[in-house]
Amino acid sequence: MVICNNFRKLMNPNKRTTTWVWSAWLWSGAWLIAIPLLVGCRASAELRDFTSDGCSLFPDASSISETDWYDCCFDHDIAYWQGGTRQQRLEADDALRACVLEKTDSQELADVMYAGVRGGGSPYFYNWYRWGYGWGYGRKYQALTESEQAQVRETLDHYFAND
Repeated sequence: MVICNNFRKLMNPNKRTTTWVWSAWLWSGAWLIAIPLLVGCRASAELRDFTSDGCSLFPDASSISETDWYDCCFDHDIAYWQGGTRQQRLEADDALRACVLEKTDSQELADVMYAGVRGGGSPYFYNWYRWGYGWGYGRKYQALTESEQAQVRETLDHYFAND
């Protein structure tokens, strides 16, 4: 309540407000907006190390048979980690569905997993399994530059060399 009352006093045009108060308020507001934007831009410029949790929020294999589709999820994680365009995401999700169908002969399982990644893997969600999770949160859908593609290759080479 005190904060609201003080803000009303500051904003009331009938009250005399010195120039330095307005300047300080404007400058602090500008920095509050600029700092997160600058941090967000910097965070998306560097690729994080590759990580995979298998089939995020879903079993990696059947609990009643020896059917295993972990490899499908691992390859899908590589695509999601590096990100890219909207079309590349669709292709990665299609490849996951085809791989699961090939390994399990279950159209239902493949379709459920496809629906899950289409619904939950958007780059607009702030989670660890979103499209482009190797980059900062502000990236969304965008094609990788040649430099970024080189970072992807180098990081994956390092990952597989130490696996």
